[in-house]
Amino acid sequence: MAATQPQRKVLLAVDGSENSEYAFDWYVSNMHKEENTLVLVHCPETLANVTMMSPGKVQDLINEGETKTKSIETKFEFKMNKARIRGEFVRLDNAEKPGAAICECAAEKNVTYVVTGTRGLGKIRRTIMGSVSDYVIHHAHVPVLVVRHKEGKQ
Repeated sequence: MAATQPQRKVLLAVDGSENSEYAFDWYVSNMHKEENTLVLVHCPETLANVTMMSPGKVQDLINEGETKTKSIETKFEFKMNKARIRGEFVRLDNAEKPGAAICECAAEKNVTYVVTGTRGLGKIRRTIMGSVSDYVIHHAHVPVLVVRHKEGKQ
């Protein structure tokens, strides 16, 4: 009798970047197992410093963000369906700190591990700008796989 594989839940952080899409494709090609369930997590950009903008401009930014998020959801749901992967798309609204929101979601969803792409920032830029993948590596309570483009692919 063949042993059944344990079901794993994998969280994959996605945004509109090429790095995010590369991480998804790498995961599918190298790590995905049929019994895995994929939780795609997206943190839409928050609107900061909108107090000086007109209500019309704020509404335009909200609409633009909604369109961008829906596009990301549609793209990654299509990719999951094409690869015959079970999963869900989770939108983490009001996440001022995406790294913390991703770690919280990983705990809430009881995932086995987290996969994320990286922009490959250098040490100085990462220190000044912050890095979502760096935060997740240091704060997630499960293993984290950071997928980085090969040289010349960024």
